[in-house]
Amino acid sequence: MQTPRQKKVVVFSTPTCSWCVKLKSYLREKQIRFTDVDVSRDMKAAQDMIRKSGQQGVPQIWIDNYPIVGFDKVKINKMLDIG
Repeated sequence: MQTPRQKKVVVFSTPTCSWCVKLKSYLREKQIRFTDVDVSRDMKAAQDMIRKSGQQGVPQIWIDNYPIVGFDKVKINKMLDIG
């Protein structure tokens, strides 16, 4: 039986954001692979994030290009089918 494809997960964060750290540890704990984009270093990514979501706050987690602003565990679990 084939395992379902993991959705594409991108986290936009900064090193000084405590919620970003919590979000990334939560994803690791749940064994979710993700790409971490440090928007304090990557201005183009920061501008892209703001243009797409209309928000400049971090963390933002994008699951298959659907943005969730903040560490909203209920939404994240639902989008990733985890509990």
